[in-house]
Amino acid sequence: MNFDEFRRVGHGPTLLGALAYFTVSCMVWLIPGALANSIASDFDLSDAQKGLMVAVPVLGGAVLRLGLGLLTDRIGARRTAMLGMSLSMLPLLLGWLWADHFAGILLVGLMLGVAGASFAAALPLASRWYPSRCQGLVMGIAGAGNGGTALATFFGPRLATAWGWHAVFGIALIPLLATLAVFALFVKDSPSQPPARPFSDYLAVLRIRDTWWFCFFYAITFGGFVGLASFLNVFFRIHYGLSNVEAGNFATLCVIAGSTLRPLGGHLADRFGGVRVLIGLNLVVGATMLGLSALPPLFSGTALLFAAMAALGMGNGCIFQIVPQRFSKEIGVVTGIVGAAGGLGGFVLPMVLGLLKQTTGSFGGGFLGFALVGGLGGALTLAYVSRGWRGIFPGEDERAMEFGAVPHSIVAEAEAVA
Repeated sequence: MNFDEFRRVGHGPTLLGALAYFTVSCMVWLIPGALANSIASDFDLSDAQKGLMVAVPVLGGAVLRLGLGLLTDRIGARRTAMLGMSLSMLPLLLGWLWADHFAGILLVGLMLGVAGASFAAALPLASRWYPSRCQGLVMGIAGAGNGGTALATFFGPRLATAWGWHAVFGIALIPLLATLAVFALFVKDSPSQPPARPFSDYLAVLRIRDTWWFCFFYAITFGGFVGLASFLNVFFRIHYGLSNVEAGNFATLCVIAGSTLRPLGGHLADRFGGVRVLIGLNLVVGATMLGLSALPPLFSGTALLFAAMAALGMGNGCIFQIVPQRFSKEIGVVTGIVGAAGGLGGFVLPMVLGLLKQTTGSFGGGFLGFALVGGLGGALTLAYVSRGWRGIFPGEDERAMEFGAVPHSIVAEAEAVA
């Protein structure tokens, strides 16, 4: 598909609006992780407490994605997104003006979960404007908004050094308000949005086995990405002894790899099949995490983390090349459920890393566990599960079904409509 054709079949302002909304929301969501070293110094936190502090916003996002997923299908993705941005202002105000103790920052982090839940509205908002043949690319572009985490890790430590970490929460209100205004003016819901359905209909997807498999695989890819993104500032500061700003620089480098390459993962999935590409990416994650478990020197460790984050980011794009085909009518609620599972994975990873560092004195055990369970375990499980996926997507031939490629019949139908 060339650019002119891509522009004709969708709605560019909405796609860019979804990207902007997801970007600023991810930035806001990961502020506690970006400021973790400054906050930990003020509150004299242990390694386990640092892990908890950066994990709580991810947990909040996981839980609230279910709610925003349901709202997206019932009231529309545009209104849901605007509600989410409005609610995100409250924890930013509390972090700026009130949170002067550890319990307070935990509450702020939990409330910031509404920003992390933006995934459940941003992706359906973009997806519903485009045909199946370009879902991987569209979902990759919208999903690249997780690059907002890089904005947090890069600017957060610098702003905290200049004005104090409380002020960073207040400064974050500026891009959030600007995005909300632009969103209200230019973004539209797709006319093909399905009508609201009874709540019981949405619960039916929980009885479908594939829902849970997508949850597992996304807990590895997105959970790994956001869990590491929230914890890398702490890791570089503790393990390599870097300053807060230096730790932010190295963390940002790694986070950028995952966020910018997410669209590439979706594009590769469109071309070669999501399952085939995802198996390879999981193996890359396993290999890089295995190497990182040896805790190599700074530049070698950074290279491994860069490669791991790149693979995790592309894996996110692969998974959401498949999901809209499997659950086209329930994309909002399924996105919420699968996204919640990804958030839970992102909650567990920094918790485990911090706890194992405190109890064993090393981060190596946490990285080794992720290598075995996430990388190798995910690849083997996906290879096995995908055997039973023939015939699930309407009209797919067997080879396309096996590897998750976009089905020829759906492509033909979409081209005819366009």
